[in-house]
Amino acid sequence: MDWDYLDEWAQFLLRWLHVIAAIVWIGTSFYFVALDKHLRPSRDRDDVSEEWEIHGGGFYRVEKYRVAPDELPDPLYWFKWEAYTTWLSGFALLVALYYVHASIYLVDPGVANISGWEAAGLSIALLGGGYVVYEALCRLLEGRELWLAGAGLALLTLTAWGVSHVFSGRGTDLQLGAML
Repeated sequence: MDWDYLDEWAQFLLRWLHVIAAIVWIGTSFYFVALDKHLRPSRDRDDVSEEWEIHGGGFYRVEKYRVAPDELPDPLYWFKWEAYTTWLSGFALLVALYYVHASIYLVDPGVANISGWEAAGLSIALLGGGYVVYEALCRLLEGRELWLAGAGLALLTLTAWGVSHVFSGRGTDLQLGAML
């Protein structure tokens, strides 16, 4: 079987997985935002808020505890896989499209004369370095959200300027998005 054929299918499937996972993640987030906006204090307990809902002919009573109850039910459904799948499929797509084909998507010879491997390596280093810097800033500026936001904006602006002098326009946008 032809490598290009498999590569195209892999990119296609990863794109759709990423889009569908993101839609599910955003939909779940909207649901919980709406849920939180409509919660009312429970008539039965002081530490619980509740909401009644109807969907598909079924009635639901949703309760939100201010702190975790003494005993959690088994199974406990944790809304994490929507976000994880979006992130993992996005990273897989980044690798399959932008790193494997870096000389096409990340490199613009009119911007910088670097190889595809150099561009991919720099992108990976920026992702790792960005994470380390973000964690350090969060710890250093804990409790000072305005300072953290200002430092983040300044570093993001500096990074945008820097990567625009190394990567293609499309690569610059993707790098900044991945770092965010």
